[in-house]
Amino acid sequence: MYSPQWLSPGNRCNSKERINNTNGSQLRLYQTWKGRNRFFLGGRFVFGPDIRALFLTLFLILVPVALFCAFVSRGLVDAFPHRLGYLIVAISLIFSALIVILLLLTSATDPGIVPRNAHPPDADDECETSSISTSCLGSQTGPVSLPPMKNVTVNGIVVKVKYCKTCMLYRPPRCSHCSICDNCIERFDHHCPWVGQCIGKRNYRYFFMFVSTTNLLSLYVFVFCWVNIKKIMEAHHCNIWRALVKSPASGILIMYTFVVSWFLGGLTAFHLYLIITNQTTYENYRYRYERKMNPFNLGCARNFKDIFCTGMASSRINFRAKVNADRSSSFNASSYLGGGTTTNSSDTHKMKNFDIEVGRRQADDIDECKETDSRTRSSVGGVGADRCEG
Repeated sequence: MYSPQWLSPGNRCNSKERINNTNGSQLRLYQTWKGRNRFFLGGRFVFGPDIRALFLTLFLILVPVALFCAFVSRGLVDAFPHRLGYLIVAISLIFSALIVILLLLTSATDPGIVPRNAHPPDADDECETSSISTSCLGSQTGPVSLPPMKNVTVNGIVVKVKYCKTCMLYRPPRCSHCSICDNCIERFDHHCPWVGQCIGKRNYRYFFMFVSTTNLLSLYVFVFCWVNIKKIMEAHHCNIWRALVKSPASGILIMYTFVVSWFLGGLTAFHLYLIITNQTTYENYRYRYERKMNPFNLGCARNFKDIFCTGMASSRINFRAKVNADRSSSFNASSYLGGGTTTNSSDTHKMKNFDIEVGRRQADDIDECKETDSRTRSSVGGVGADRCEG
């Protein structure tokens, strides 16, 4: 019997196969990441959620440097012999370029994100290994729950680690969950609003160099603005107020850099103290190691070496890795809610509506194919009957 080409088995519609092919496509891990990070260049750069703060910081750094080069440097170039004025301007530009690079490295580097678990750990195993057994028992009729804390030993000192319900894991020592980025961060220091990123194990070195270098640039501009005022006073034989009137940009920069230098200078000194004592900002605020022994303190020299003279730890997550984005992984409860262990009624309702809609589409497509196939077969059979009767 004649069979039209478009009704051949290879060309007939198969809605179930189409849906499976669509849902079985592969995505990069950063495209399905449940944290609030923002990724650029295919997951190579990992920024925090408040990336707009980065542009504000760049504005506060580059605009004063531009004023210094445009207005103050003119007097310095003419005042110093042997083109030393050009060297002063060049040094400020080199400082600015270095600061911008350090700022981008701090903001675009994975700070030490800990991979999330797809499922919570086994409660029985955790109760056996944890020294806190009463929290595992729960109620007599309720299910066994995970202990909120358990003890680990660091350099001979017992340290308590907490269970993270969002990431479904026991955090490593010195790890904390950032509520802004929604990630657990290794050696969590703080979430810096000026760089829009968490400061942790992998970008703390860049952060400290950024803060200290910016402080040096601020002092550099502050000093040479005063030098420019002094040169104006000598050239015009006037007092300081008339010199400020002749160079208002110098006066504005002196006030601005004075305030910034106090702030950044204090911040640099504080983090130098943290580095020498091997603390983080979070630990210094939360635990107050001055009152008890710090299990991570290895001595001043080794603490300093640990920050500046060791290689950067590799990232624990390959955000460019390919993952399957099938329907089961995309719409299960944990991934739909961003890694939570419970679902609310609205989320369950959304998942049910999705399943119902997919089922209706499959049924409609199959019925349509069957109806079209039957009509075509009957028309083909009618043509054959007329030919026999003729």
